[in-house]
Amino acid sequence: MVYLPTVLFSLGEGAVIPLIPVIASEMGADVAFAALVASALVVGQLCGNLPAGWAVARIGERFTMVIAGVIAMASAAGLIFAPSIGVLAASVFVLGFCAAAFGLARHAFMTTRVPLAFRARALSLLGGSFRLGIFIGPFVAAGLLQLFGSETAAIWFFLACLAVMVVLVLFGPDPEKTIPPAITAIRTPTAEDTGEPVSGAIPVTPPTGVFRTMWRQRSVLSRLGLAAASLSAVRSARQVVLPLWGLSLGLDSQTIALVVGVSGAIDFALFYASGQVMDRFGRVWAAMPAMVLMGLGFLALSLTHDLEASVLWFGMFAALLGVGNGLSSGILLTLGADVAPKKEPAAFLGSWRTLTDAGGAVAPLLVSAVTAVASLPVAAAVIGAIGLIGAVGFVRWIPRFVPRAERGGDGG
Repeated sequence: MVYLPTVLFSLGEGAVIPLIPVIASEMGADVAFAALVASALVVGQLCGNLPAGWAVARIGERFTMVIAGVIAMASAAGLIFAPSIGVLAASVFVLGFCAAAFGLARHAFMTTRVPLAFRARALSLLGGSFRLGIFIGPFVAAGLLQLFGSETAAIWFFLACLAVMVVLVLFGPDPEKTIPPAITAIRTPTAEDTGEPVSGAIPVTPPTGVFRTMWRQRSVLSRLGLAAASLSAVRSARQVVLPLWGLSLGLDSQTIALVVGVSGAIDFALFYASGQVMDRFGRVWAAMPAMVLMGLGFLALSLTHDLEASVLWFGMFAALLGVGNGLSSGILLTLGADVAPKKEPAAFLGSWRTLTDAGGAVAPLLVSAVTAVASLPVAAAVIGAIGLIGAVGFVRWIPRFVPRAERGGDGG
């Protein structure tokens, strides 16, 4: 009940995402506009985090997931029956919005229920559940295309996954009721017990709003949050730089897909190792090495474009970036859970995920802009520098904002 709904949602989404540009192009969009339609998914996810934080704080994780699933079914129907490109783009935007609500609901649940002793491993498994769906989904879509010869088959598969997920969440055992909260006691000053009877109303703390939470938590968001955004940016840039690098070397699409696929397989294979490291040795020992590996990988890759063995170096550094990305699995989820307010984490997590998603959304634009002004190797070097700066940020800010008891191991 904790991981299966996530797998179902991400599996269906992973089957549809690669086909969005294809559907847009079949409706008459050129390459640039098809890319713009596909980017509506990221924009929707970015815009959905703050409202999702508000919804989870007020109606709970379960009903937020159900509502997100139902609305996502409507957006999937829009993908099938869209009469124009504008409706198609709106449907993609709503799908991203629902994905943000679903992801935040599950993140908030894990934050309040998972004990600190294995929080990182549990959240790494959650991140691995998302990656499993995104990794397998395209292969499912390819099989459906081969079988039915139409992109709508993959969308119907997505609708089926959403329907099963909604039924499972609605009628299955509710984890919010069966799993007790694992909330650390909060130290608050208590008044001296004088033995006098207490009169008047019992004070009740009202829910803190999303924007008030952002202001109260501005210190951690502007420091550790920016380091987390840099990790999201490097991850996102990897998905853009590697295919472009293969094209710039003159490789065919099959070779590029093989290299990117091997990198993704290494990334997926290591998702649980990150949780083990964070729980045993501390958060910084997963975040910092991952950022250093990816930062140095991008910097080294930027120097190999014109070498004789450039294709070989491309494959080697793509694998290295896969290792770095795999070692970072679950870090953003875990750090967000670590620094979230214990009583009302949802509003904070909405801000946290908005910041990290913004880093991921800006990175492709940065790569495009630097490539247009200078060159692709320069863009790779810029991403590498961002990775190394982010590593320094993690080393500097994790010990400040993550309590020793929540760093895992002996507080490393």
